[in-house]
Formats: sequence, C-alpha cells, structure tokens
Amino acid sequence: MYIIIVGAGKVGYFLAKHLSLDKHKVAIVEKDKALCNDLARQLDVLVINGDGCDPYYLKKAGIEQADVVAAVTGDDEDNLIICQLAKERFSVRRTVARVNDPKNERLFTELGVDVPIDATAILAKIIEEEVSFSDFVSLLSFKKGRLSLVRVDLPQDSPVVNKQVKDIKLPEDSVLVSIIRGQEVIIPKGETVLKVGDDVVALTLIENEKKLLTCLIGEL
Repeated sequence: MYIIIVGAGKVGYFLAKHLSLDKHKVAIVEKDKALCNDLARQLDVLVINGDGCDPYYLKKAGIEQADVVAAVTGDDEDNLIICQLAKERFSVRRTVARVNDPKNERLFTELGVDVPIDATAILAKIIEEEVSFSDFVSLLSFKKGRLSLVRVDLPQDSPVVNKQVKDIKLPEDSVLVSIIRGQEVIIPKGETVLKVGDDVVALTLIENEKKLLTCLIGEL
C-alpha cells in the first residue's frame, strides 16, 4: 500500500518506521524542517517539509496515488482538515486520524474520518480494565461506532482454552483477527488451538462485546 503520514512526532516516526519495515511505501509530511532532516537520515521514506493542511504539499507527497492517509499531528483541527481534504478533494479510500481530545472523537466520526483513534481513551481503558478485570480491553471503535476491536487475554478457566477455532461459537458478526502468543503472532484458522495466556484480538459489533467476553472468558 501507499501510505501518507502527516505529522512526524514520535507517533508519526514509529508508524512510518513500522510500515516501511512491513514493505509499504510511505511518505511523511511535516512542518518542522529540522525534524524532516532527521527523518530523512533515519528512514528510507519520502519526507516532505510542509503543512499537511495545504493541498500543495499533499500533492507533493503523491496523495493521488495514496491508499491511506494517516493524520497524527498533535492538533485535532489539523488532523480533521487533512482527512477531509484526503476524502473530499483527492478521493482517498481510507483515512485514519489521531484524536488528541477525547471529546472530539464523535465529531471526527460524523465528519467522515474512517478510523478516529483516541489514544487517551485506549490508554485509559487499558488502565481501568487492568484494575478491574485484566483479560478484556476494548481497543477502539470504527465504522461510525458500530464495530469494536477488542483484546482478550485468555485465563486458565476460559471455556475456549484447548479448543480449535472452528469449534468455538462466537457471537453473531464477530471474528477472531489474531492471536498473540509470546513473541508470535498467529492468524487464526479453523484448526488453530487456543491456549492459556493467549492475547486474542477480535472484531465484533459494539452491542456484542459482552457476549464475546462471555464466550471467551466465561461468566464473570
């Protein structure tokens, strides 16, 4: 995929590094010239020094060919403008935006951002769930709040431990996305057997989160 990242702070840097290592073509747009110079020395990606809210610099980054635009600056207004430009002016198929103020997440969704990522809410959920029950964390929602990406840490008494994926009856409109087992990432198949301590990442409807929790962990 061709991915344009706007904003080269720590989030933008590590995102660009990860995606380029995964063999995606990546371009970064950043206002700070010194930061751009550092990035150009450290990463094998296209670096454009300019304002990502200006269509001129988005064009220089090759937005007409982009599959995804990720706006990850520290300014919510800029991130929203960038995503709207990408969608409405350049017809980019998918936009992702960092939401710095949790109060703005709904606005981002209503104004057409495909995946608004509220990092503050994600961290808060992880902290809160670790305090209460550490085996289920709702990571983020998208598709206008209808779908939820969740992480489930399978305890020893989980009803699905030692079962094959094909034998697990998940809630309607739910799917297992990946299994993290130690340092290994496993794409679930029918014959895949779940084990104690597996971190299971699943996609489900928002209203089915509780049913999914019961399915994978059992009654609380």
